[in-house]
Amino acid sequence: MLITKIKKEMKQPRALLMILLLLIGFYSTQCQNTSHPENIAKKSTIKKDTPMKLNPLTKEEQHVILNKGTERPFTGEYTDHFEKGTYICKQCNAPLYTSDSKFHSGCGWPSFDDEIKGAVKKTLDADGQRTEITCANCGGHLGHVFYGEGLTDKDTRHCVNSTSMLFIEGKEKKETAKAIFAGGCFWGVEYYFQQAKGVLSTQVGYIGGFTENPTYKEVCAHKTGHIEALEVTYDPKQTSYEELAKLFFEIHDPTQANGQGNDVGPQYLSVVFYMDDSQKATTEKLIGMLKLKGYNVATQLKKASVFWPAEDYHQQYYEKGGGTPYCHKRVSRF
Repeated sequence: MLITKIKKEMKQPRALLMILLLLIGFYSTQCQNTSHPENIAKKSTIKKDTPMKLNPLTKEEQHVILNKGTERPFTGEYTDHFEKGTYICKQCNAPLYTSDSKFHSGCGWPSFDDEIKGAVKKTLDADGQRTEITCANCGGHLGHVFYGEGLTDKDTRHCVNSTSMLFIEGKEKKETAKAIFAGGCFWGVEYYFQQAKGVLSTQVGYIGGFTENPTYKEVCAHKTGHIEALEVTYDPKQTSYEELAKLFFEIHDPTQANGQGNDVGPQYLSVVFYMDDSQKATTEKLIGMLKLKGYNVATQLKKASVFWPAEDYHQQYYEKGGGTPYCHKRVSRF
């Protein structure tokens, strides 16, 4: 019937064209029938999004990571941690920071001046005062980021909760070196060295005495022969022993022979405890430079012996309690 009708209307071009279009549409629809076995097979290969696998969290971790809480300052596992490696998100294991960007800011929380590219999301708090940082992968709360403090060349400080991270140790550990300086009350000496470039950590304590495990009370009573001192751990790639020794001679009075300011007594003497011949030679050179400038240097030079860490309440004294040193002030001498 359809073919006969086409023959009869061959002389009508417009009608013929419409019939041909109808035929093409009919067969095309049949070829695209979704019930065809091949099309069913194709549809069955479509996969749904797989949910992100997250690590289980303790109540404390949930408080910080999920509820945007903050751990207490100076209590975090990674605040004074400077091993070589990578810090990852505790909730999803996404890499966040490398140890190369970590620095000691004295704020009481781990600090970084840069993140792994694309790892951290920054969002202005609702009050418009601070900028929150979260894991870009899972959205877990990390802390806040601050700018304009001048603490590093990048002028940025990611203040991160240790609770939000895990540390993966690298194959090579960060090269470090130590120096020990005594220049009066160790609170003030530590205050200035904590802010110095390249200093990774500091620890106040006692050195140069004749007893073991001295206490602050015993040292102050002059029963042990120890001197209040500061042990500095630093990165030789960022600073040098000479730069640290110059800082030492500028933050206290190296000409005072019996202490510093009103702190008088044998436990407050000015002494450089050298670790090796190189440190000894550097210190002797700086003392010579000061003498040429007219300074009657009273600083003693002694080989380092056992360093005994002081009680916890002495560590990072000004960081914890606020304020500034009363008997130390930096004066340019070189």
